[in-house]
Amino acid sequence: MVENVIYPAYFDAELSRSDGRRVPEDLAVEEPTVDELAKAVQQIGYDATIERDATYSREYEARGRVLVNRSDDSSKNDLVHAVAAYLGILRD
Repeated sequence: MVENVIYPAYFDAELSRSDGRRVPEDLAVEEPTVDELAKAVQQIGYDATIERDATYSREYEARGRVLVNRSDDSSKNDLVHAVAAYLGILRD
């Protein structure tokens, strides 16, 4: 079992890559929440646990994070891009 951590900053359209965004601008959304991230993670078939008080190391404000439990060998980058695709669908 692999546990990955994902932060809202990874998907935030307001941030640059150097500030922590990990997805292309066309997949990023404005002000993503941990609830949206958890819902997207569950939509792609993984278990999600929300930690609301966590702070991303490149930010000062606690926006939380999502712990993702996976049993496959895909990369974290694949996970982040799949979550970003579902975030876009959730926002439409």
